[in-house]
Amino acid sequence: MTDNQPLKGIRVLDFTQLLPGPLCTLHLADLGAEVIKIEPPRVGDPTRGPKQFTPMFLMLNRNKRSLEVDLRSAEGVELLQALAKTADVVVEGFRPGVAERLGVGYRQLSELNPRLVYCSISGYGQQGPLAQAAGHDINYQSLAGVLDQTGSAGGAPVQGNLPVADVAGGALSAATGILAALFDAARSGKGRHVDIAMTDCVMALNIMTATSWQSAGQVLPRGQDFLSGGLACYGCYRTADRRYLAVGAVEHKFWVAFCDAVGLPHLHDKGHAFGEAGATAKAAVAEAILQHDLAHWARVFSEVDACVTPVLRLDEVVEHANTQARGMVRQDRHPQAGGYMSFACPLRMGEGDWPEPTPAPLLGADNLSIRQELGLA
Repeated sequence: MTDNQPLKGIRVLDFTQLLPGPLCTLHLADLGAEVIKIEPPRVGDPTRGPKQFTPMFLMLNRNKRSLEVDLRSAEGVELLQALAKTADVVVEGFRPGVAERLGVGYRQLSELNPRLVYCSISGYGQQGPLAQAAGHDINYQSLAGVLDQTGSAGGAPVQGNLPVADVAGGALSAATGILAALFDAARSGKGRHVDIAMTDCVMALNIMTATSWQSAGQVLPRGQDFLSGGLACYGCYRTADRRYLAVGAVEHKFWVAFCDAVGLPHLHDKGHAFGEAGATAKAAVAEAILQHDLAHWARVFSEVDACVTPVLRLDEVVEHANTQARGMVRQDRHPQAGGYMSFACPLRMGEGDWPEPTPAPLLGADNLSIRQELGLA
């Protein structure tokens, strides 16, 4: 790590597993925080898999340390309470009340360290009728009115492979709350309990549906709203080789450029048409795009400023010129797991590249060193 990292000197205890919490603490670690991953003895985070390292674990847990702790033992709780006295942040993803019962809840740890920022990530929040309910991303999206809007008109809801409730509702919202609470703790000397309910957070992002509902007086069916397929100027169109072209020509100047490029100048005034006129325009665009393959359209729109791009697979994305120029893909090598691909820290802050990351740790790799730092070994 280098001295110019903005979170250098911040210590984070990470009790979380799977995706939302580890992704949150990955961002903190990439920004320079010391993240200590608390893992159950012998098995660790489930994303490790039977051989300790899976691509998911490797990608989510670089720049972190690993400490095995039995949270059900008095010795383990004593160790964590001692560690909490030295920490700035705790991140946990237990069901509400579990951390308290284990002796590592906000109340217990904040008594030991009043400046501690304690972040709880859950599906439905620390209080409320669903606080104890189990759930996953699909459930949080469904109860936030998000899943209802994804998919084609007349079809079933479609869940994407980007779990937006976990990632945006959980990881990124938690990171935002933690950073705000850290800033306040530096001024006030008092930490806070940051309560992140993934359903709440993804609901708060559902701006477009809320906007159209209030404008139209009803929630429009999926596939029929402004950004979900209701307009000819914004959607995905199939090409001759069964690929897809993403058209985002929302502004009139872009829509005019698009229509001219595909030979449909008579549609200049139909980009924002709903109803029968909109359906007719969409059908005409679909027919035009279907006449050529994706490579043809990619060439055409590389020269036309119209917000049109090919829908790429991830294996194509990593080779794309813009991806390469931005340095977003890393080819890393782990001393035990071997080579793997990961994504670079996407934040740029004008201080040059981030330092070379440390690889994801072996389970319990820092058991001894952390105890020594605490004077317990």
